[in-house]
Amino acid sequence: MMVEMVSLSSVTNVQECDATEASLYCFVASSLAMTSSFRSSQWQNNVQPYLCNPMEEVKSLNFLEEIIEKDIKAGKYKEIVTRFPPEPNGYLHIGHATSICLNFGLTKKYGGYTNLRFDDTNPVTEETEYVDSIKDDVRWLGFEWKNERYASDYFPQLYEYAIRLIKKGVAYVDDSTSEEIASMKGTPTEPGRNSPYRSRSVEENLDLFQRMKKGEFPDGSRTLRAKIDMAHHNMLMRDPVLYRIKHAHHHRTGDEWCIYPMYDMAHGQSDSIEHVTHSICTLEFVPHRELYDWLIEHLEIFTSRQYEFARRNISYTVMSKRKFLQLVNDKHVEGWDDPRMPTIAGLRRRGYTPESIREFCDRVGIARREILADVGLLEFCIREHLNKIALRRMVVFDPLKIVITNYGSERSNVKGEMVAGMIDAKGQMGETRNEQPVTSNEEMVQSENNPEDPDSGYRAIPFSSELYIEREDFMENPPKKWFRLAPGQMVRLKSAYIIKCDEMIKDENGKVTELHCSYIPESRSGHDTSGIHVKGTLHWVSVKHAITCEVRLYDRLFRVEDPSSEEGDFKDYINPDSLHIVKAAYAEPSLMHARFDERYQFLRKGYFCLDKDSSESAIVFNRTVTLKDSWKPSAFKGSKSEP
Repeated sequence: MMVEMVSLSSVTNVQECDATEASLYCFVASSLAMTSSFRSSQWQNNVQPYLCNPMEEVKSLNFLEEIIEKDIKAGKYKEIVTRFPPEPNGYLHIGHATSICLNFGLTKKYGGYTNLRFDDTNPVTEETEYVDSIKDDVRWLGFEWKNERYASDYFPQLYEYAIRLIKKGVAYVDDSTSEEIASMKGTPTEPGRNSPYRSRSVEENLDLFQRMKKGEFPDGSRTLRAKIDMAHHNMLMRDPVLYRIKHAHHHRTGDEWCIYPMYDMAHGQSDSIEHVTHSICTLEFVPHRELYDWLIEHLEIFTSRQYEFARRNISYTVMSKRKFLQLVNDKHVEGWDDPRMPTIAGLRRRGYTPESIREFCDRVGIARREILADVGLLEFCIREHLNKIALRRMVVFDPLKIVITNYGSERSNVKGEMVAGMIDAKGQMGETRNEQPVTSNEEMVQSENNPEDPDSGYRAIPFSSELYIEREDFMENPPKKWFRLAPGQMVRLKSAYIIKCDEMIKDENGKVTELHCSYIPESRSGHDTSGIHVKGTLHWVSVKHAITCEVRLYDRLFRVEDPSSEEGDFKDYINPDSLHIVKAAYAEPSLMHARFDERYQFLRKGYFCLDKDSSESAIVFNRTVTLKDSWKPSAFKGSKSEP
């Protein structure tokens, strides 16, 4: 029996196990507790506090958490330090969000801190605009860094490190052109050739490098290279370039420098200066790790360690700054924050919440194998959150007018009666007369702001004898099981009354332009004594009270799952229907006071947010996501969801 093979000492060390072992011990300990040989004191003191709740999901550690826990257990570091090191040459995207959540999440979980460090070693591509947007995005996601650093902060120290390498005889100044350096690299199966300048003396290299710093040489005329091994199996280790000459204005240091360190010269050394314990990169930097370690070893500085995880790509979009730039420059999108873009700025504008993006990153997880996550998972996460927080509102996109012919006559006795007053978002309500005179052909009805949130309260909506419904909610010759409006058929109007279609009005072309209906006075929602049961409920707005707004219906930017892997230009696969604009939709009047920090569910239409293009004279809403949930838990690469 398995229980008999497990020693008591192993069971009493549950707190020191990894997640897999802990799950096993939970089972073993539960079994041992049933035996007479296992004393109750041993159970209570050593095992019971660490048992898994059988009703809760046991979440295993990812490989980075396992590494950190082993380092902590071995006493390797006093605190865990990570960094998020974006290049300020573009806007962050959803892939960066994974890295942000990972780096900040690890130090939050294990104690320590995360630095925000901008890799600003290329003055040509960097702008302050990108720096500001990156900081905004990180904060919006819910994280705060301890130190704001720039690789340019370390330019003097990195220069001294280069001098140290020259003095140790492991770096030299090369006069070869970039083309000549490439030709001497060799191939993965053939060794490279030494540069004719590789044998320069330490003194000559020091003199040339100092003159490079002073600006005596033009761009591209000289580089500083590490002297490693031109026959190395890792081609990156074949005397890599550490410094190049670039006479360009830097966004922070101005014209102070005309030599700039390459990524590999700045990356590991900046980590070391900041005492970063776990430097986390994506898989394309695996070949760089050997150089990362080589430089730290030869400089004899604090030993930071590099670890790699796989990128998380998303279906029906691209995840490349270069491709983003093409989309922007070629006017396929409005800009970096176009709501169809997978940039964090674009997702924010579209109405995504930081909670939903963090949940998506957590669900996708961290691993060493790349996956193509279905965009349906991201949509699932935002639907889940918006369902809890979005205020419900009624908006008609394609209006069909209905006239309730018996509304005025049936309500001739309501004039002057007390009606329910406005109920605010906190649910506070007072009995009051309607601010506008109550007439026989209009009234205020109450509707919940969010049925998922009891504290959200109710709002008052004007109801009148003339309403708009969606044209698609009426059919002259309906099929079986049609529960919406049709001649002679009844439906309920949301939070109002049951109505019956009595007559159609058509234009000269036979198009229905108006419906004449009758209502059931005893069927008012919340006070229905009619005894009539209908299966269909429609949203509506009062013609007299409705406000107009523009609605932008966004869909997936590409019509294929992985446009980067298709033949030809990725832009050939752009979805021509990724944006449909409803210039004049009709909304209930409460949306006149819509706020940028609120999210809305337009009943039966989807989730929406206010767009930055809105003004006092023109209200614009963006569709965040549709109401339909098509994502399945196993929907990763291979899903063929329609765009």
